[in-house]
Amino acid sequence: MGEFKVHRVRFFNYVPSGIRCVAYNNQSNRLAVSRTDGTVEIYNLSANYFQEKFFPGHESRATEALCWAKGQRLFSAGLNGEIIEYDLQALNIKYAVDAFGGPIWSMAVSPHGSQLLVGCEDGSVKLFQITPEKIQFERNFDRQKSRILSLSWHPSGTHVAAGSIDYISVFDVKSGSAVHKMLVDRQYMGVSKRKCIIWGVAFLSDGTVISVDSAGKVQFWDSATGTLVKNHLIANADVQSIAVSDQEDSFVVGTAEGTVFHFQLVSVTSNSSEKQWVRTKPFQHHTHDVRAVAHSPTALISGGTDTHLVIRPLMEKVEVKNYDAALRKITFPHRRLISCSKKRQLLLFQFAHHLELWRLGSTVATGKNGDTLPLSKNADHLLHLRTKGPENIICSCISPCGSWIAYSTTSRFFLYRLNYEHDNISLQRVSKMPAFLRSALQILFSEDSTKLFVASNQGSLHVIRLMEGSFKHLHTFQPQSGTVESMCLLAVSPDGNWLAASGTSAGVHVYSIKHLKLHCTVPSYNFPVTALAIAPNTNNLVIAHSDQQVFEYSIPDKQYTEWSRTIQKQGFHYLWLQRDTPITHISFHPKRPMHILLHDAYMFCIIDKSLPLPNDKTLLYNPLPPTNESDVIRRRTAHAFKISKIYKPLLFMDLLDERTLVAVERPLDDIIAQLPPPIKKKKFGT
Repeated sequence: MGEFKVHRVRFFNYVPSGIRCVAYNNQSNRLAVSRTDGTVEIYNLSANYFQEKFFPGHESRATEALCWAKGQRLFSAGLNGEIIEYDLQALNIKYAVDAFGGPIWSMAVSPHGSQLLVGCEDGSVKLFQITPEKIQFERNFDRQKSRILSLSWHPSGTHVAAGSIDYISVFDVKSGSAVHKMLVDRQYMGVSKRKCIIWGVAFLSDGTVISVDSAGKVQFWDSATGTLVKNHLIANADVQSIAVSDQEDSFVVGTAEGTVFHFQLVSVTSNSSEKQWVRTKPFQHHTHDVRAVAHSPTALISGGTDTHLVIRPLMEKVEVKNYDAALRKITFPHRRLISCSKKRQLLLFQFAHHLELWRLGSTVATGKNGDTLPLSKNADHLLHLRTKGPENIICSCISPCGSWIAYSTTSRFFLYRLNYEHDNISLQRVSKMPAFLRSALQILFSEDSTKLFVASNQGSLHVIRLMEGSFKHLHTFQPQSGTVESMCLLAVSPDGNWLAASGTSAGVHVYSIKHLKLHCTVPSYNFPVTALAIAPNTNNLVIAHSDQQVFEYSIPDKQYTEWSRTIQKQGFHYLWLQRDTPITHISFHPKRPMHILLHDAYMFCIIDKSLPLPNDKTLLYNPLPPTNESDVIRRRTAHAFKISKIYKPLLFMDLLDERTLVAVERPLDDIIAQLPPPIKKKKFGT
């Protein structure tokens, strides 16, 4: 693997936002997740749960509801009273419509996907028609006395259940009038509470309404008579969320204690056709409130204040008992939040509303392999750059020379020139940015820091030449064949001649910067690209996909390399393919052309193309043989993959020079320590 001096960085004080809503789309097998800062993420469950798209947050957009409509259309609503539709191709907001009912607490799409209901602060339930281009207000239902916190359609689309404070209403959709009002018992552990909040409702085909509330109860109601059928007290705190499977044979609820409960419809006796709801399994994968749950055909999905997205497979639904049956916890975004200036040994950290620039520490001490060396000079916090306005930062980058910083929000692009005088830094903003640089999804500097590449959310790529304190627009590569596909990943060759760009689907385009035209398109692959990089000297493009496949494509020859064909013929080691976190960064050793360096959140790997590939019978995580073994045995056990799992969770790793690595870690315990305290549970004997 080679010996490296490693800077272990743990001062990136990043805390993800808590999860507020999740919405599962059965047709596309995608999951939409909204966070407390207004960010919305799209996970492709068919592509190894990869976070393929995201919409940046906004201080005024506290999302309270999220749902999918027919034709893969995504809507959200929140406390600013607006309904928002997202453009999943251009990765921006299509439009926002004010519902004129105050803050919106709940939203539900009709079973046919053509109508949208929202529940508002003023007690109104509003019906919107979903047209091909927009949504159109149709009418109000009977206004209730208090805010509408939860909504659910009957599968026939004729009736709607609405959860409020202390009662559940059942509406007739045709007339908009309330046909039943079901009062909820305020009793909580034998004590009468002032209010009982109905956090979630689910309307089943047989007319049963299931409700979850702040008194810790799951209740079953007969909507025809408006009576309580069954009552389950499952928690000493709020039950905050509910999701039912498409077959209506199981449902999942999440509580404020961090527990997820699974209920299943089972036969009363072995020969009986009569069935009843039984609480089958509790899961404790969260430390804080479970604010949102979803039920896919094969898994229970939950998220909450502790920021984790947890996917718990239903073992009886998983056909092959391999890694698909393993629990997954997704904590960190599958995109880069850190960039590095190798020349000045600087790291730029991206947060929601500010950037931090740090200079790495240094040491003069020496030691043997595995030693921790004392710092002779500590890391310096050089710069805190705060954005103005309510929008979150989408992307940011520092140039390799350390003299430029660029970042973008949804509506503005910023470019700064940095001047260093001993330990002082002066910042000069480049003003009068052109209108076409209003927003960027991805930013990248060339290796010599003379060019800036900007990917806009309209699918175009801008090439900018940087000069002392100013810039010049060189060229814009327009999207192919009139598509508006946004480019999410960029890679530039070290010689500055080639630019590779990958979009929201699986394609990768390679542009010639010298001739300012499209050079070639890499054959499309049915899994999204998670990382890409161009090797020095050879100009081979290395592409990692979400199914853990790695391809090497020769840009000059416009074809896959011999090594790439060999590895596809033989196949990767089964343990390599079973990893459940995507490769997020690829780089190369300047003096070892046969080495590819890459990492995901839990491992750092060097692939040595000169060594044989491991087969399924060899150890993938190959321990180094003892030093006293003969060279014959050492050669026999050596293979191309050298993997280290020392650093985790690993948010960033790259070579600073031939002998030095920088690794940015973010221990989960540090994140939990910065969250609000969870509900205190009394344990036996305490």
